[in-house]
Amino acid sequence: MSVLTALLSFALVAGLMALVPGVDTALILRTAVARSRTEAFLAAAGICTGVLVWGIIAAAGASAILAASQLAYQLLTYAGAGYLIFLGAQMIYRSLRRGSTDTVVLDVPGKKSRVFGMGLLTNLLNPKIGVFYLAVIPQFTPPEANALFMGAGLAAVHVLLTLVWASVLIWGASLASRWLRSSKAVSIMDRITGTVLIGFGLRLALTRP
Repeated sequence: MSVLTALLSFALVAGLMALVPGVDTALILRTAVARSRTEAFLAAAGICTGVLVWGIIAAAGASAILAASQLAYQLLTYAGAGYLIFLGAQMIYRSLRRGSTDTVVLDVPGKKSRVFGMGLLTNLLNPKIGVFYLAVIPQFTPPEANALFMGAGLAAVHVLLTLVWASVLIWGASLASRWLRSSKAVSIMDRITGTVLIGFGLRLALTRP
């Protein structure tokens, strides 16, 4: 198997992963509707940076420690679950406090850079991504290839496909945003997104390695 064949084969796996709705999808859609297209792309960039970091860490062998150490895995899992539950609860709380004005005050706290940080932390605090790369890197690394560079290459493919799908989501949400930016619509979206985040957080906390 050549490096090119390995990358193309992995692209199928990564593409399917990108299409599966999850926390990343919820955050991107919510940001695109409630804030702006630019900030939605920042959130997607943060998510992709987290994917890239995990790919490199896995290729370097650090995630092997997570796979071998139940304590390390559980600690990172609980941190990630807590972060998702916090984000979800915050969205629900803000939606309940929001007034009934016609125009929404775009209320993700802090500067635009924090939107990037939110996407980044969402993935960095999810050890399943590291374990995923630990599992797939040996399968998609030709014998003659450098494992570290190959891991980075696989992560780059994953990032590219994630960005393509995020762009589709963002542009689609942006086209509908003029109808979805009313206070009531964003409050409903916040409650749905918040519930999704809490659900994923609880599932992550209850998952055994």
